[in-house]
Amino acid sequence: MIIMKKYLRNILLIAYAFLFTINQNIASESYPQIEVKTTSGSFIIELDRNRAPISVENFLRYIEDDFFENTVFHRVIQGFVIQGGGYTPDLESKETYPNIINESGNGLSNRRMTIAMARETDPHTASSQFYINLVDNFTLDPMATRWGYAVFGEVIEGFSVINSIAGSATQSMNGMQDVPVSPVIILEASRIN
Repeated sequence: MIIMKKYLRNILLIAYAFLFTINQNIASESYPQIEVKTTSGSFIIELDRNRAPISVENFLRYIEDDFFENTVFHRVIQGFVIQGGGYTPDLESKETYPNIINESGNGLSNRRMTIAMARETDPHTASSQFYINLVDNFTLDPMATRWGYAVFGEVIEGFSVINSIAGSATQSMNGMQDVPVSPVIILEASRIN
């Protein structure tokens, strides 16, 4: 009887471990994680493929192509956002894929430490550039009369690195404002398996 109980318990533990592993794999496909290594340190972003499938696939495409390597956070506004993903350290813009459809009505809000697609005035002009919210920026969410900015994930590790980047001294340069005096360069951005 004792042997049978131990046997059943072991079977249940193996079944639980198997189900946990399957659930983790499903979660990682729905919520892929990206490690971003910068000259200021590393942070990890978790993307939300369920709520923002187009934005996530777009971002992952750039990740797979190593597009973000040797780009900078070119816009740093304390108490607002840090923005990157489109310029080299010399502030030359990189050639991007076609713009994507705006997914700002997906239920995700521009809360502190979320990542969203940067765009021009036209709502469907997001390509490679993204920003990380330093505070709750609910004014960037969609409203009945206008499009918002599409959130597609959040920073889950490395908050001190984000805060360090946010504290960078900035200047105007090449017709751009809020450019860090000391460039904050993305050295590598890769998916965590």
